[in-house]
Amino acid sequence: MNVFEWLKVLLIGIVEGITEWLPISSTGHMILVETFLPFKAADVFTEEFLSMFNVVIQLGAILAVVRLFFRKLNPWDPAKDKDAREETWVLWLKILIGCVPAGIIGVLLDDWLDAHLYNAWVIGIMLIVYGVGFLLVERRNATRKARIRNLEKLDIPTVIGIGLFQVLALIPGTSRSGATILGGLLLGCSRAVAAEYTFFLAVPVMFGASALKMVKYGFAFSGTQIGVLLIAMVVAYVVSVLAIRFLMGYIKKHDFTVFGWYRIALGVVVMLALWLAA
Repeated sequence: MNVFEWLKVLLIGIVEGITEWLPISSTGHMILVETFLPFKAADVFTEEFLSMFNVVIQLGAILAVVRLFFRKLNPWDPAKDKDAREETWVLWLKILIGCVPAGIIGVLLDDWLDAHLYNAWVIGIMLIVYGVGFLLVERRNATRKARIRNLEKLDIPTVIGIGLFQVLALIPGTSRSGATILGGLLLGCSRAVAAEYTFFLAVPVMFGASALKMVKYGFAFSGTQIGVLLIAMVVAYVVSVLAIRFLMGYIKKHDFTVFGWYRIALGVVVMLALWLAA
């Protein structure tokens, strides 16, 4: 691999770290980068490796969540009393329940989704659809007070509902964080609760998805492929820490409207570029 290929790996890590947590579709952005800046090292970036690579580098982003929210997610934290530990276990139960729908559908349809929906046209359409969705939901919620304003008030029916929204994120361009945040807002969560629960949902979902992809790939990595994965994951981790901190600070004073407009604008640009290239 030449220096330009390694720079693309760094770019992919940056894109993953930013877009995994903002509701703008990490998978969609990475596929777009690969579409318009394709890797030339065919012996490294085989079709099978790229399919696995795009999922497994998300582990770097996940480690950022574990680091930033370690105390909240750790039921064995010595600083927690009995009640706090019980609340943490209940939170994990809610996280696991929310993961069930996407976990089942993802395993059943993984190959079909890869074959039929992982293309730039689908991404462009879904960027626009969910961009409009954010604008409509934020307008709807402008005159409403959130029913659920902290994680402890997050009930099981709402958790299941958000989990069902996460299934929609299996379509590239939707955004896992976008679908679950949108679902949370529709079901009465505050922006902070919707975002935080979305971060936590990602932990088991992404570990499971990464394990599935690596098993399908067969762990048959070359030395260069291992280097590519590790560098992208480290970059994704560092950038994710910054992106999560930014988003949690941003939504204290702003809504998600700007992300809706960004999605619409990017979707239009993508579809125009594809139309002109056809």
